[in-house]
Amino acid sequence: MYKFNLLDKISLVLVIIGSLNWGFIGLLNFNLIGTLLGEPVNLLGRIIYILVGAASVDMLMLIFKMKKPFKQ
Repeated sequence: MYKFNLLDKISLVLVIIGSLNWGFIGLLNFNLIGTLLGEPVNLLGRIIYILVGAASVDMLMLIFKMKKPFKQ
């Protein structure tokens, strides 16, 4: 079984934050990150969006790391 390292745990938290933000945007037309950090999105907001995107790439790679080869 694959053990999560610190980067994977941080990535998971960032992906959850990003998905909650998208849920709020879709359901309530409310941008949580934009509201907390100011609209229009400033440099800090852009950095958070970039980190959430990078975290999603890490989570995709985690899926492939967790796959075990088929054993006969």
